[in-house]
Amino acid sequence: MVVLVAAGLTSCNEQKTAYVDTTKLIQEYKEMKDVEQEFTSKSDKVKMQLDSLAQSFQAEVKDYQEKMSGMSAAQRKEIEDGLMRKQQAIQQQQQMMGNELRQESDVVIDSIVTKVKDYVKDYGKKNNYTYIFGSNESANIMYAKEGLDITEEILEKLNAGIDEEK
Repeated sequence: MVVLVAAGLTSCNEQKTAYVDTTKLIQEYKEMKDVEQEFTSKSDKVKMQLDSLAQSFQAEVKDYQEKMSGMSAAQRKEIEDGLMRKQQAIQQQQQMMGNELRQESDVVIDSIVTKVKDYVKDYGKKNNYTYIFGSNESANIMYAKEGLDITEEILEKLNAGIDEEK
């Protein structure tokens, strides 16, 4: 009788644990790959716009350099001041566009990370886990018994969820 009670208490206190490789989960999540591709495309478009501005500016500088010998000191100063203002404006535009793209990317990525965390939390509840730990390149988990890594299982279900939503 005592053995049965002890066995019952032991099984009641048994905790179901697992872990996921958070880096792999985020990197291989289809929605994250799609977002990365989208922002690479946006970044390329911004770079093309800025390159076009820079080329136009360089053409103006070259034109000025070719004509400057025939100009008075006052004319040279006026054109040089204008070119300097234009260069500063281009640099400000580069910085502004880069910051906007980074901020937009950060918001979208934070949203995806939250979505993945929520999914893992729901998965843990539905599958009676006491704990699901996260591991990454800084090795939060130094050792785990084989079979406790559920990264692939969660990744498959997350990616399948994306296909079902579309």
